[in-house]
Amino acid sequence: MIWPVKRTAVLLALAFVFAAISIDQTIAQQDTSAAKTEQTGHRSAALVNGYEPMWWKEAVVYQVYPRSFQDSNGDGIGDLNGLTQHLDYLKKLGVNVIWLSPHYDSPNADNGYDIRDYRKVMKEFGTMADFDRMLAGIKARHMRLIVDLVVNHSSDEHRWFVESRSSKDNPYRDYYFWHDGKPNPADPAHPLPPNNYPSFFSGSAWQWDETTKQFYLHYFAVKQPDLNWDNAKVREDVFALMKFWLDKGVDGFRMDVIPLISKQPGLPDLTPEQLKDPPRLWANGPHRDEYLQQMNREVLSKYDVMTVGEAIGITLE
Repeated sequence: MIWPVKRTAVLLALAFVFAAISIDQTIAQQDTSAAKTEQTGHRSAALVNGYEPMWWKEAVVYQVYPRSFQDSNGDGIGDLNGLTQHLDYLKKLGVNVIWLSPHYDSPNADNGYDIRDYRKVMKEFGTMADFDRMLAGIKARHMRLIVDLVVNHSSDEHRWFVESRSSKDNPYRDYYFWHDGKPNPADPAHPLPPNNYPSFFSGSAWQWDETTKQFYLHYFAVKQPDLNWDNAKVREDVFALMKFWLDKGVDGFRMDVIPLISKQPGLPDLTPEQLKDPPRLWANGPHRDEYLQQMNREVLSKYDVMTVGEAIGITLE
């Protein structure tokens, strides 16, 4: 997510590896390690002063924002082939893990953090064949790759939202948050937003949609409607797209604004005190840990991966 305000706080939040996944994942990796020892006779890494080194703890991670990293074809836009050309340079720097900022198909309302197709490479960055070639080059140099996972919201051009906004009885309607507005005595033809949630990008976090005459929720840009993680089908589809990239050989995810996936029941108005810092409430929804632990059980624990959360709204306490 590209932020217009509070950048320092967000950058600090990037340092947090959220415990809901990390604890379960460590246990799962220990179980997996024990199973592999039993099957192959190979023991895990020796303890160092009582500490067992793990690749994802020791790694040097280097972020690559593809649009500005290296242009390989002279069109003025960085691309995946540009990154591939500089893998030897990154290896020489001592990089163990490359974090690739969003490379997915996107209309770029928010620099790629509004994803139109999670299984397609952004045209300006290249093709899936270019991605596969880049990944093979990374592996050949004994480095690893993690990619951004942006699943608090999608683009309003994503197939799910196109279907969702088409009618109130569409099967994808509940993939997002739709609500009637409040009566507007001053202008009855134009209802007020369902609550007083502010968008991170200014204005209301609700956008009126004329097709079905309801509002949809967007914590960020108008073109970034929030996904409804309370819908089990949404979680299933997110887990499936995660497996798509992990099965390709990706080594994990940097998870964009991941604490925000569990919304407050009923979406009540924020109190004056809560309005001073809405993310503190939004990041602590009642099902956040439940959904992250489900993600770990059904996806992450089955792979040898690292995950890092952009833990907005989460404090050290």
